[in-house]
Amino acid sequence: MTKGATRLRGGAIGVGYEGQELTEFVDGLVNRGVSRLVDVRLTPISRKRGFSKTALRMALAEVGIDYEHRRELGNLKENRPGFAGDEGELKQAKERYAELLENVEAQASLNELASLAAEGLIAVLCFEADQRRCHRDVVLAEIAARLSGP
Repeated sequence: MTKGATRLRGGAIGVGYEGQELTEFVDGLVNRGVSRLVDVRLTPISRKRGFSKTALRMALAEVGIDYEHRRELGNLKENRPGFAGDEGELKQAKERYAELLENVEAQASLNELASLAAEGLIAVLCFEADQRRCHRDVVLAEIAARLSGP
């Protein structure tokens, strides 16, 4: 399993690239059988070589993995510090982020991702290695809820 990856039922995993080199990261996705990487960073740029949008898309295309950026699922800059805070701050940051997902565009995106996850393994990407401390944890919970049905 890719370092920082957590398997969810229904074909969705969370991945963080913190502490990894591009080759190691991509190999981990291939080994897991990921067909699509969904980037949920608000701004898909990185100081870490190979992890900005265009370079990452090209590296993934070489191994047959589709890439897409979902800006509507990004976490606002002002909400990010709470994810690194104490348990109370983390809880509040996740609640604020969940509220951001209540808009029509985010809901449509989450519905699309659940459909994709039902068809094949998708990986939801952000930087943070510790998924519990990343907004993708909320995204994956939303996908899982849609996969489990009413």
